[in-house]
Amino acid sequence: QVQLVESGGGLVQAGGALRLSCAASGSIFSINAMNWYRQAPGKQRELVATMPSGGSTNYADSVKGRFAISRDNAKNMVFLQMNSLKPEDTAVYYCYVLFQLPNRSLAGYWGQGIQVTVSS
Repeated sequence: QVQLVESGGGLVQAGGALRLSCAASGSIFSINAMNWYRQAPGKQRELVATMPSGGSTNYADSVKGRFAISRDNAKNMVFLQMNSLKPEDTAVYYCYVLFQLPNRSLAGYWGQGIQVTVSS
């Protein structure tokens, strides 16, 4: 069984920065692809950043130039560096990671979600 645990959220003033981490534990062969999503109150969950297996990155227009997705394959961790935060970035953030398991099958898992609050 694979588990993802997120950390790094919290309260920050507008213009500040946070780095979200998503740590995987369990029987994993490798990270195949990863995404970060967010869901603000009363809104649908939206895709914020993605890094497919090829390694290229894509971002929502609302965060482009401010957020950066990255990973540490050796530690089975994924990150979301968030700079120049705005009040509209306030949301619960979720990591979603597609793993290759030891039997070479692919399986996706969600983190538990972590609150990010940006004050004006």
